[in-house]
Amino acid sequence: MFDFEKYKDNLACISSEGRQITYCELEGLAEEVCVFMKPHRLVFCMCSNTVGSIVGYVACLGHEDAVLLLDAGMSGESFYELVEVYRPSYIWAPAGFTLANGAEQVMETEGYALFSTGSVTPVADELAVMLATSGSTGSPKIVRLSKKNLRSNAEAIVDYLHITSNERPVLGLPMNYAFGLSIVNSHLMAGATLLLTQNPFIATEFLQFAIDNGFTSYSGVPFAFETIRKLYLWRQSIPSLRTLTMSGGMPTQDLVRFFDDTSRLFGKKFYVMYGQAEATARIAYLEPEFNQTKAGSIGKAIPGGELWLEDEDGELISGPFVTGELVYRGENVFMGYADNADDLMLGDNNGGVLHTGDIGYRDADGYYFIIGRKKRFVKLFSVRLCLDHIEKVLRYMLSDCACVGNDYHITVYTTDRLVDSNAVIDRLSLRTKVPRKAFSVCHVDKIPRTKSGKVVYSNLIIQ
Repeated sequence: MFDFEKYKDNLACISSEGRQITYCELEGLAEEVCVFMKPHRLVFCMCSNTVGSIVGYVACLGHEDAVLLLDAGMSGESFYELVEVYRPSYIWAPAGFTLANGAEQVMETEGYALFSTGSVTPVADELAVMLATSGSTGSPKIVRLSKKNLRSNAEAIVDYLHITSNERPVLGLPMNYAFGLSIVNSHLMAGATLLLTQNPFIATEFLQFAIDNGFTSYSGVPFAFETIRKLYLWRQSIPSLRTLTMSGGMPTQDLVRFFDDTSRLFGKKFYVMYGQAEATARIAYLEPEFNQTKAGSIGKAIPGGELWLEDEDGELISGPFVTGELVYRGENVFMGYADNADDLMLGDNNGGVLHTGDIGYRDADGYYFIIGRKKRFVKLFSVRLCLDHIEKVLRYMLSDCACVGNDYHITVYTTDRLVDSNAVIDRLSLRTKVPRKAFSVCHVDKIPRTKSGKVVYSNLIIQ
């Protein structure tokens, strides 16, 4: 998948701990790890934004193993549940990682260690990477991806973002998150240099490390960009920075226009993108020149992909401004989900077609807009409402909020304690034509979110 020979003298990684390695060195380190592994085995890679984590990932891909990417900081209980269900042969984890059940450490390099468990779980030949994704509902799913999926999506991203070996992205997203992994794959494919740091994007150390090493791009979810704007971060001119990309949620039109204005002012490009782990990350993108006129749009399909809409009966929607479910076709569509170890032997269940579960429409120019999730709709007093749309409406008066509901009631959670709850309810009632008694407001200190910034709705109750 990666042509390390072509870029052997290029720097592959620079870490905030001061470690630098070339592509030649990265390949050599990965081969050292492979010596201690048998091929076609299941490996758990406990990910962090470090050189050691990249080495383990590259080793698994080159060794024809199937690797499940997990957060190195995940709770012990969740980790051991996955170990019990999937029975990995090897675990690649930070040195000092505590393992029970008799796992044996067989080698160590770059701050990481390889553990052998003695288990052997059969895996399909085409299975390459698995991602544990909970989305916004909290229901754990394992996404099965092939090398074809990975290669196709990385090539498309390199194409539309014009990524070259001169790029230096700062990796502020977890590499076990589909968006973060797409940054790793696309830039390693192009021979670029990954800037690796475990500091949060709001930390002074994060930006200083990025500036000191001449970062050329930053990628984040809408929540991150909202925070950057709200806290007045990154206000200084940064000559090396050329590209900003946003994905992982539905931004407001105001947010898109703000960062487009800022980017244009300083001669940079701002890309709005859309994707899912089930599509190996990217599905669509909006060309920067349309950020103002098509604000709120996810754009059009990535190179090599195709988008369309279907109604509730599965029939094709041909006209503009008619809502339906967004459907995507491409080589990057995942093989299917895994619920247990037996599922790792399954082939491709989807045939390159993904029903996204997102509801949207297409305008007269062929640009797609998403209004919410298929499962995030309720019907109150005979009025069909999208909870995601309600959140977007409220973001003009609330800095942070999340909505949960059913066909009887909607609860708005917000961190804005100074905002009058009655004013929020009045606004909702006026906009939706639904009686005030259908809404309630709950003030909280923090909205529950995943590390990637997505709201965990399963942690919120309807009050």
